This record gives sequence, C-alpha cells and structure tokens, in this order.
Amino acid sequence: MMSAMILLWCATCVIVPLSSAFVSPQTTRVVSLDGLDKSVSASSPSLFYRTARNIRQSSPFTLSSSNTLEVAATVTNSTSSADVEPLAGTWECNEEAECVQVPECTDNECRTSLDVRIHGEWYDLTGWRKAHPAGSHWIDWYDGRDATEVMDAFHSEKGRKMYQRLPKSRPETIELMKDTVVLDSSTQIAFRKFRQELETEGFWKRDMFHEAKLLGIWGSLVLSAAFTASSLPVVSSFLLGLSMTAAGWLGHDYIHGVDSFSDRFRNFAAYAAGLHPTWWSDKHNKHHALTNEMGVDEDLATDPFLYQWPPTPENDSPLRKIQHWIFFVPFSFLFALWRFDSMKVAIDAVEGKRPNAKSELYALLIHYAILWTVFPVSVWLPAIFMSGLVSALIVTPTHQSEEMFEDYQPDWVTAQFQSTRNAVTTNPFSEWLWGGMQYQLEHHLFPSMPRSKYPILRERLIQFSKDNNIPGGYRESGEWEILKMNWDLYKRVAEADPVPGAPNPRGRLGQQGGILDSSNSPAASGVGIFQ
Repeated sequence: MMSAMILLWCATCVIVPLSSAFVSPQTTRVVSLDGLDKSVSASSPSLFYRTARNIRQSSPFTLSSSNTLEVAATVTNSTSSADVEPLAGTWECNEEAECVQVPECTDNECRTSLDVRIHGEWYDLTGWRKAHPAGSHWIDWYDGRDATEVMDAFHSEKGRKMYQRLPKSRPETIELMKDTVVLDSSTQIAFRKFRQELETEGFWKRDMFHEAKLLGIWGSLVLSAAFTASSLPVVSSFLLGLSMTAAGWLGHDYIHGVDSFSDRFRNFAAYAAGLHPTWWSDKHNKHHALTNEMGVDEDLATDPFLYQWPPTPENDSPLRKIQHWIFFVPFSFLFALWRFDSMKVAIDAVEGKRPNAKSELYALLIHYAILWTVFPVSVWLPAIFMSGLVSALIVTPTHQSEEMFEDYQPDWVTAQFQSTRNAVTTNPFSEWLWGGMQYQLEHHLFPSMPRSKYPILRERLIQFSKDNNIPGGYRESGEWEILKMNWDLYKRVAEADPVPGAPNPRGRLGQQGGILDSSNSPAASGVGIFQ
C-alpha cells in the first residue's frame, strides 16, 4: 500500500500536465498628490511630469509602483473637473493586448499615461496594466523605465510579440522621457544581439533525456526515503531532504520556463516540494528583475536575523552581532517559511478567484496528504529543515558577496554581471546538488533557458564580458571559497557599528518597487528570510 502511494505521488508529479497563469493581488490606499516630493520624481520621472502638468491620476495608477500606495483620483475642493485640461484619450486592453481608446477624463477624474520603453520604443501601458497576466505591479515597477531585458527574459515568444500591439506613447510624453531616462548602453544593445544569436542556435530547446534523468533521480530519492522510513529514519530524512532540494530546483526551472513542457510541469514544485507556483513567480522574478537593489530585492530583506550591510541604530538587532555564528539557524528555516508563504498565497488566491488558483491549491494539498500519510513526522520534519539549510547555502553566496545597489540600475545586463558570482563545483554530486545555481549568472541573464544549456554558455559569457569591458568581468569562485566569502561578509557586518541613514532592507516610502509598500510581499511585514 505504501509503495503504491509513493508511486502514485511520483507519477502525479511527473505525468499530470497542469499549467496556470498568475495574477498578483491588489490593495489600494489613496493619498493626495500634494505630498509628492523629489524622491518620487527621481524614481518615476513620467509620473513627476504628469503631476507637473496638474493632471490628477485615477486609482488604477500608482505613486511609487507599489501595490498599495496610489494617487488620489477624486477632484479636491479647490479643483473642479473644468480646471483639468482634457487630453485625447486613454486605453483599455484585454489579456490578448487588444486595446481600444476610451475618454481620458470623466466629469470627476482624469487618467494619464503609464509609459515603458521596450526595444527603443515607448509604449503607453495605461490600459494594459490591469490586464497584464503577471499582475499590474510589474507595469508599475517599470513606469518611466526601460523594460526590454525583463520583457525578453520572462516572456514566451507569443508574449514578446503581443506587446508590439500595444499603443505607442504620445510624442510629447516621449520628449519628456528623453530628458530623464538613460539611453540604452552599448552593453545592452550587444546583449540583445547575443540573445538573438542564442535563440537562433536553439538554446531554448529542452533536452528531454536530461529532464528524464533529473526526474528519475528525484523519484528514486523519494522511493528510497519511503522504503527506509520505518527501518532507517535518519537515512530516510536525509534522502527525503535531498529529494525536496532537487524538486525545488526542478520546479524552479519549470516555473521559469516558457516552453510547452514547462507549461505542463508548472505545478511540479507544488506536488513535489510544497511550493506554490504563483507565489514563487511573484517573489522570485522580482529578485531576477531588480537583483541586489536595496529595499527592493526581497532576497536582501533577511533582517532581523541576518544583515548584508550595517543597519541604522533603530533597525538593528542583537542577533546581528552573532549572525556569523548562528547563520545556519535561519538558513534551516528557509523551506519551512517558503512552504508557509506558499499555503497562505494559495488560500488567498482561491478567495480572490485568481486564474488556476484551485489547481495550484489542490497540488499543495496532494503533496501534504501523501507526505503526512507515508512519512512519519520524525522523518519529514527534519527533512524540511535539512533541505532549507542546503538550499540556502546554495542560493545565498552567489549574490550577497557582490555589489549591492542603493538605486535602480538602468543597465540591467551590467548589473547582473556585477551582482552575481558563479560557483565552480568539484565533483559530480556537487554539480547535481547545486541544481544549476552554480551557473547563477547564466541563469540570471537567461532565466527561461533550460538549465542543461548553462555549462556550454559559460565560455561565451566570459568572452562577452571581455568584449564589452564589463567591470569585474565574469565572476566565479570555488564552491567552498564562495561559501567562505559569504561567511566573511556576515562577520564583517556583525563587527561593524550601526550606520545612521543606512538603507532600509524593506525600502523607503515612494521607492519604485520598494518592499515597504508592496501588498504582495511577505517581507513587507518586517520579518523575512530569502522571500
């Protein structure tokens, strides 16, 4: 009976072809435009200019690109609708990027454009914002910015064609943007050409033999853990923990993927590792898009347990002074926290009637039903904490020892090189255990590319960094050296004094993309670890 259930679990995870789209939850809180300051103009220039024209925004448009802080749409007592200059019109779009023009102003309010640059063209995403399948917050984060690399990195071929149907920005808006938005760098332009070459060469074609091998290893670990659960519980916990880590890397690859195989296996992480696909997409893709940006990248919001830079006195914690000695404790909680957040988002998604929410929740429930039925608590609970420790030791050092940015980085390509370090593994077991994350730069530049392609991409990225004179070049260190570098960082920060005015890991009010104002961020609550 037990073996039959395990086989059913493995078959369910591997065979059931489920895919789902995702939409981010939204919460609205209205504030007056009178409070707009220069910090907002710096983070969202298009919004600043629209405010200067005395145009009132309606509730669909945000002040700082957060999901909670939005600009008042209601006309104030001192301003009537007649005082607002009517413009030509705005847009409403559906999920297929089919847009129609609608009046910009009603008797009570006006809406203005939300402008994003993609491949050198400015697009008015006013109407597309709410229809965007991945959530409106992504559009807000790139208001008045270039989104070319992020657009290419996360979208399928169909999605990358759809945006071309969206309406172009107005000429007067484009002129304003030219004065404030940095032009594409030579590195960005070279990278786009490089990406096209890789697409032509078939780098996104998945190696099915490689996938079958990895899925077979995962399934063998699960079965071995089940058969030893009663007789050898310690061994069973170890094997189950390895299977959870392996399932996390596989699910990570499939959720990022844009091919049909990835679509069918999108729920694998939920079935096999208890990780919710939509939760993963919302949190993890932001880390990819805005890597190591202080106050924005949720992977840096690990206080009060761990700090990557000396905090302000008011944001300090006694734990910081010993963080290099106790780091393994919060590391071990990684998977437990991810599982908790996954279940919370899954329930919220069903209550919010989000697309495919029920299938993702059912996948989580099937995972826990089999986990609790087949494995004793004394086996699966230690396995979760072991898997968390192993996963944290892998995902942490590849970014935290590199550059961190206080401000938004318009050159996304260079920022990825500067904020990422690869690990050089020394044996086949480590190569498998790292799950492709040893090629962290390859993954960050091409997240939707199957991980089997990363090893053969390494030499070409080394040459790309030389050809484009990227500061620091292609960074890599041995797997033990990179762990030591991360420990040294924790030690330096532990021994440092607090710094008044240091960046808040959860951002500042009005920061475009900041965690503090994000309604879909667990880290916004003030407690987070590798969210």
